[in-house]
Amino acid sequence: MNVKIDLNDKHEETTVIIQAREWSPELEALVRQLNNAKKGRIVGVTEDQSILLDPHDIDFVYAEKRKVFAATTTKQNIELKMKLYEVEELLESHHFTRFSKSVIGNIQHIQRFELAFNGNLCIHFESGNKEYVSRTYVATLKEKLVIGGDSNAK
Repeated sequence: MNVKIDLNDKHEETTVIIQAREWSPELEALVRQLNNAKKGRIVGVTEDQSILLDPHDIDFVYAEKRKVFAATTTKQNIELKMKLYEVEELLESHHFTRFSKSVIGNIQHIQRFELAFNGNLCIHFESGNKEYVSRTYVATLKEKLVIGGDSNAK
């Protein structure tokens, strides 16, 4: 991939032009990341306070009893006033991926994983949190870890 940058006072706004032979999943991810570049924080609610959460402070986000929670690196579970699919769209450019129907996780925080007896993966995060990846999503997770799990900057 070639990257060319043209800095000049004559440009009124930043424009990104992608030239490729064909559409690919990598191009789709790049476009999504560019579109989500301005979105940085998520609002969580704990007790009577609203707090701002940085995506890098979240290990995984899960849905339970019709509510959505963020499990943080400090082992707090903070309620989010969003739907899980909305959080997934927002955090996709921050290295989050689907673990199961009710969980999305930050692949940058994975320390290790082990195969569970039923074919699921048990993910251990650097913070000590752990979560399971259902068999349906194991192949996708492995692909993301191999292609770019650690190659992208935090």
